[in-house]
Amino acid sequence: MYVIGTAGHVDHGKSALVQALTGIDPDRWEEEKERGLTIDLGFAWLRLPGGDEISIVDVPGHERFIKNMLAGVGGIDLALLVIAADEGVMPQTREHLAIIDLLGIAHGVVALTKSDLVDPDGLELALSDAADVLRGTTLEDAPIVACSAVTRAGLGDLLAAIEAELAKTERKRDSGRPRLPIDRAFTMAGFGTVVTGTLVDGSLRVGDEVEALPAGVRARIRGLQTHGQQVDVAPPGRRTAVNLTGLAPADLHRGMVLGHPGALQTTSSVDVRLRAVPYLTRPVRHNLTVTLHTGAAEVEGRLLLLDAREVAPGDEAWAQIRLTAPVCALRGDHFVIRDPNDTLGGGVIVDTDAPRHRRFDAEAIAHLETLARGSPEERLLAAIALAEPATAGTVAGDDETRAALGRLIEAGGVIALSEGALTDDSALYTRAGLDTAVESVRDALGAYHAATPLRPGMPREELRGRLRVEARTFDELMARLVRDGLVAERGSAVSLASHLPAMTAEQEATAAAFLAALREKPFSPPTDRALDGDVLAYLEGAGEVVRTGGVIFAAEAYRELVDRIETHLREHETITLAQARDMFGTSRKYVQALLEHLDAQHITRRVGDLRVLR
Repeated sequence: MYVIGTAGHVDHGKSALVQALTGIDPDRWEEEKERGLTIDLGFAWLRLPGGDEISIVDVPGHERFIKNMLAGVGGIDLALLVIAADEGVMPQTREHLAIIDLLGIAHGVVALTKSDLVDPDGLELALSDAADVLRGTTLEDAPIVACSAVTRAGLGDLLAAIEAELAKTERKRDSGRPRLPIDRAFTMAGFGTVVTGTLVDGSLRVGDEVEALPAGVRARIRGLQTHGQQVDVAPPGRRTAVNLTGLAPADLHRGMVLGHPGALQTTSSVDVRLRAVPYLTRPVRHNLTVTLHTGAAEVEGRLLLLDAREVAPGDEAWAQIRLTAPVCALRGDHFVIRDPNDTLGGGVIVDTDAPRHRRFDAEAIAHLETLARGSPEERLLAAIALAEPATAGTVAGDDETRAALGRLIEAGGVIALSEGALTDDSALYTRAGLDTAVESVRDALGAYHAATPLRPGMPREELRGRLRVEARTFDELMARLVRDGLVAERGSAVSLASHLPAMTAEQEATAAAFLAALREKPFSPPTDRALDGDVLAYLEGAGEVVRTGGVIFAAEAYRELVDRIETHLREHETITLAQARDMFGTSRKYVQALLEHLDAQHITRRVGDLRVLR
């Protein structure tokens, strides 16, 4: 299954050619029929002589509808560039061809339409004109076929050329991460909400739950249709209509992307390799307001040149585009930028959710070079290094990248923190990145132990805040460092495994005197003796004392208090505060603190003025 897209100047016969080839009128709107030009995207399909079915996206040629054209050319396998023999190459011919070139569409056929309107000399001139405009583009070697939608002359040759060129293209791969850039959303009587687009990167199935980004709204697939036929599964590479339940057409619009929940992300900044179109009469400037087109999306943004002050026509540069609204885009996606009047350039997105870069920063430029031109392993390492800790789902979304990730993990260049099978949520570090993270943990804990030598460790949340990582990643990192013997977890605290809280001689003397005072009156210990908070925490951690509200008991006295109260309750079922006070010959203050502590520990439960066992 392939998708081909028309391109060319207004009124050069694109829609008439599609109708002649397929028998389907791609002009959907009455206004289009009345005005005799295509305003929005049209769709048709046909079966080639060899048996393959192809989808056709018919795009508008008028300059005012270029943005509609851009919404339709993403994901096509072959461009059908239409040039009228009686007019030759025109402004939108050049602009559409430039867009095809920028989007990296490497296969195409030129249909020299209206050949019945010119004599042999005129046709020869039109052929030469077409060959000249193709030179230096991705369609430089594309076959040029003279034809007529009216007389049907040359249509057989045109279909044969299309079939031959499609035989040279790769079939769409199924990476298990379907993306459907939405180019239409509407209501169909008897069905409800329907969206259409060219499905890439994976398959959709009836019953699947799906998410539309960037809005993040979810629905379920009620039905699927390709080429007017109901199907249970839509594979990648097809024009697909998706009938959704749970959403209204108002919830959806052109430019959204339909995929499995959680499988895709949105971004508001992209790093790109930008190439300016060669026919511009002015350079592309830094800090220019542009409109980014990628997939079916159209979003305004600010163009920041990273290694050049301006980009001359035909030249290239590294750039970042900071968007006013998020889009769903992946590394490797193609894009085009325009201003209100012209297509300025385009190229490939090399990074998404990109941080701000200083201009002319050699390190940042080298990183982008690696992302763009390195091996799959090099690109993956660079992506992980930039985001680390990264997650497998964000950096390895397709089979090729997941395989490269497996090789890197096996070789030790990338470390997955979690044990067992790799999941999309698995946290990843480069070897150098993990070493840096471990050093940060060691430094933070070492400084904490030096400042508070008696405490068992730093509170977990405090350490996570210093490392600035997500909770799941932090838990995986701590589990790994515990396995490696670097850190120890003591309740809600984390310490270096080598850390042993120890008191100074002066602190030991103070602690001994404090314990002696507690034991002198075990059930009525003093409450007015001040003790350093760290020393008290140390004694508590060592099991020497127990805090019950504002009263501190020696540990052996606390155990006797609890044992005797539990014994009384087992024998008599209830106890009052006064009974407990008399039992231990102490005052109300101590017994009330103890009983409230036992309630909080779920040993006893208060019922009116009585306590009972839980």
